[in-house]
Amino acid sequence: MSSKAQDDNVFKALAHPRRRALLDELKDAPRTTGMLCDAFPDMDRCTVMLHLKVLEEADLVVARREGRERWNHLNALPSSRSTTAGSANTPRTRSAFSTG
Repeated sequence: MSSKAQDDNVFKALAHPRRRALLDELKDAPRTTGMLCDAFPDMDRCTVMLHLKVLEEADLVVARREGRERWNHLNALPSSRSTTAGSANTPRTRSAFSTG
């Protein structure tokens, strides 16, 4: 996915106040989908899942299954912003990590 398309997904995800509230819930610790549903009693489970899907597509949330539970984690390093193994030696990256 191009950087511009990824940026569009991020802005789309952050545009909705409910998705920002979901991210706030995840900032301290991962939560199961059920925990998130409990934190937002005015939204049904389907709506919470749809919002989580948008956040995942924007690479802001990572979901991991453990048995029957789905744990949602705040993605600390979205892929469009992280350093990949092959790009660590670019001049820009080298200068960002250089000590002197």
